[in-house]
Amino acid sequence: MAESRQSIRPKLVSDPELDRLRESIDAIDAAILERLNQRARVVQEVGRLKQGAGTAVYASEREREIVERLCASNSGPFPSAGIGPVFREVISATRSLERALRVAYFGPEGSFTHLAAIECFGQLADLGAEPGIPEVFNAVERGSADLGVVPVENTTQGVVTQTYDRLPEFEGTVTGELQQRISLALMSREGRLEDVKSVVSHPQPLAQCRGWLDRCLPGIARVEAPSTSAAARQAGADASLAAIGSALAAEVYGLQVVESAIEDRHDNTTRFLLLGREQPEPSGNDLTSLVFTLRKDESGALHRLLSPFARCGVNLTSLQLRPLAGKPWEYLFFVDVEGHRDEPRVREALEAAATAANSHRVLGSYPRAARRRD
Repeated sequence: MAESRQSIRPKLVSDPELDRLRESIDAIDAAILERLNQRARVVQEVGRLKQGAGTAVYASEREREIVERLCASNSGPFPSAGIGPVFREVISATRSLERALRVAYFGPEGSFTHLAAIECFGQLADLGAEPGIPEVFNAVERGSADLGVVPVENTTQGVVTQTYDRLPEFEGTVTGELQQRISLALMSREGRLEDVKSVVSHPQPLAQCRGWLDRCLPGIARVEAPSTSAAARQAGADASLAAIGSALAAEVYGLQVVESAIEDRHDNTTRFLLLGREQPEPSGNDLTSLVFTLRKDESGALHRLLSPFARCGVNLTSLQLRPLAGKPWEYLFFVDVEGHRDEPRVREALEAAATAANSHRVLGSYPRAARRRD
């Protein structure tokens, strides 16, 4: 028996061998740091050139190209899934040497929009919470933020009407999009399901977890809050409350996760728009967002508006309607199409559609979000 027990013990790495491997890691880390400083010095030169030319600090298509190129050339064993997060922080750190990027997001801290902003811009961006979606638009318009992040639609609950209602009057442009996998957690002070007397969250997460709540907390009151972060704050002050929100919110507000991934659909994803003041150059994989109004009671108007896109081979990816303020039963038609406004086929389709519309505006042409592999 003694021999049997000895045979299943793990083999210990000898001290000299372990020391040698650790010395190799230390040497590699020092070489990586030197390369990072070399990259930082080049970025400082880029920053000086950009300042002289008045070029934007942030270029989403350039940053996406860096990660895609590195993933394509990765021979392993470092996982390709780790390249994006690592280089996001490398890019964020070196970009801050040009100038700290000021990003407004629909807050408060710990919200999913906050999480999306971190994943896009990294920890060293100057991230500022705004109390509402209109305030994010305002911050970009008055120049107190370089970019803004707002949610625009969710795969479970559909469009975010506040964003659509503010877009037509936005004195800027849509400069990009993000897609964030939304994994919702139930969190409380004590972390025990049996202590929960009420559940609080923003209306959308409450709806996205309806099935789980019906099964696991039947009859428990559901209370609406302005945001998932506000819900987390409430749960922190009352042991009988549990909040639904992100794991980041639990960390920020000192709560314990009772149950993870309670959303009813595990493809639950929110799309966010980046708001800015400068139009991105074509990247080769773009979307263009448009808004139209049509003449009231004109037969076939919608067909005439959309048919030029089919004729020019431009694919429509989204069509949304919102009421036109002050004009009952008239609508704004929001259209997303594949391609950049400067591409000949897109430009031809836009010119033809404009003749069928009562009014039109290009909200922005911007690089498409990378497909997530959650």
